[in-house]
Amino acid sequence: MTPASFQRIVVLVSLFAGSYPVLRAQEYKFETGGMAGGAFYMGDANKNTPFRGMNAAAGAVFRYNANFRWAVKANLMWGQVSGTTYGGDNVYPGNAQAAFRRDLFELGGQMEFNFFPYSDKFAYANAKRFTPYVLLGLGATVAPGSGRTFAGINLPVGIGVKYKIRNRINLGCEFSVRKLFADDFDTTDESNAILNNPYQMNGSSFKNKDWYSFLLLSVTWDFGPRCSQCNNSRLDL
Repeated sequence: MTPASFQRIVVLVSLFAGSYPVLRAQEYKFETGGMAGGAFYMGDANKNTPFRGMNAAAGAVFRYNANFRWAVKANLMWGQVSGTTYGGDNVYPGNAQAAFRRDLFELGGQMEFNFFPYSDKFAYANAKRFTPYVLLGLGATVAPGSGRTFAGINLPVGIGVKYKIRNRINLGCEFSVRKLFADDFDTTDESNAILNNPYQMNGSSFKNKDWYSFLLLSVTWDFGPRCSQCNNSRLDL
């Protein structure tokens, strides 16, 4: 091997090593922004009708983009939920009827998996500016009441889509359900106490418990350039 050939190999290896992290990672490490949309509840006061009694919801979101496919998301949410047994098909003990309305506050975290490599650049890595995704995580919910305050953990599961409208700006739409591990989320005071396990049936951690859901639109902004020193080209800021 001649010195010139060895030098060319060294240059090629160096270029490949320098570009390899970019192939595997997003251009920016972080996203932050806001979400707004609706929230609804399902439980003893709404057994079978998704999106019934939709109320307002809003929050803040932060993401760490580990690579094209995976992201870790944290959210701080506010929402309002409501439900009523009036006009429903279920018959409660003593023909009791009840209704409730309450605000909820949530702090949570989720893992997201993008079905397509997500970026508006890096076409050579088959990256796309649009992707559907799924999420799974864990959160904590607090909901003040006039007589009873609810506090508990929730298990969020959901789907969504992301679209990078331009460099550093992302639009999103997400639907998720929050599984609660209690049956008194819909009990705010004694007037609706019947909604707390009305049939007095023992259930497991996953059965006969309350749920709430979010349908949200989001706008986020990318920041934190990743490894701009790894190559000689300047990242588009």
